[in-house]
Amino acid sequence: MVEEDGAAQLGYAFSVGRSPVELDLGKAAGEAAERAVRMIGATKPASRRLTVVLDPMVTAQLLGVLSSTLNGEAVLKGRSLFANRVGEQVANPFVTLVDDPTDQRAFGASHVDAEGLATRRNVLIEGGVLRGFVQSSYSGRRSGTASTGNAVRGSYKTSPGCGCLALALAPGTRSQADLVASVERGVLVQSVQGLHSGVNPVSGDFSTGAEGLLIEGGQLGAPVKEFTIASTLQRMLHDVVEVGGDVAWLPMTAAGVSLVIGDVTMSGA
Repeated sequence: MVEEDGAAQLGYAFSVGRSPVELDLGKAAGEAAERAVRMIGATKPASRRLTVVLDPMVTAQLLGVLSSTLNGEAVLKGRSLFANRVGEQVANPFVTLVDDPTDQRAFGASHVDAEGLATRRNVLIEGGVLRGFVQSSYSGRRSGTASTGNAVRGSYKTSPGCGCLALALAPGTRSQADLVASVERGVLVQSVQGLHSGVNPVSGDFSTGAEGLLIEGGQLGAPVKEFTIASTLQRMLHDVVEVGGDVAWLPMTAAGVSLVIGDVTMSGA
């Protein structure tokens, strides 16, 4: 946390590893400090439609919400905007989304799921086309398919459900700085608030509080806060402009990567 003229700004970052020697606390602390410092003096921006560049931590949270719509149980209960859409074009053709708990870099990596079945790489969206959903034994049987090795449990006392374990977008090749440089007018969103409560998994309506830095002519500009970004999940998937190459493996069920999405409403002053 940093403070200037009585106004406090918070910043956070992660270092993830499978042993203490893999943790880089200095790097995490430095990134957290940078995130806090660059928000000093943030103001509420004017409302407009623009391009957003999502920071990897924000993208990971967005994918976490999206994963609830790719859940076989949610589909059976009519709680997914993707129900009955397998085989349809649901995203920009260069969007590929995979759940792969066999990837040892993932925080949720595991050889077996909560039912003891072997996990595997499951392609959910390929080239923008919806290929299927994650399933437990129960949801797979009910839907006429089979388990995808995605059973999950809240604890050993609970019955298994199903869910994504290690969701990730197929990365591009460019850094976040390169992505920002290609945006004429937009905002780099470095954090969001209330994301899970601001998304309807059935209608796809999306609205969340955010803060970040304006982008003007390919350059990062003034810090802004207390605004919302709004669209629908369906439209955002089709409006993806580019996926970055800066994959970040975070302590979440999804990996982060910088993501450029066009034509998003920013509501501020």
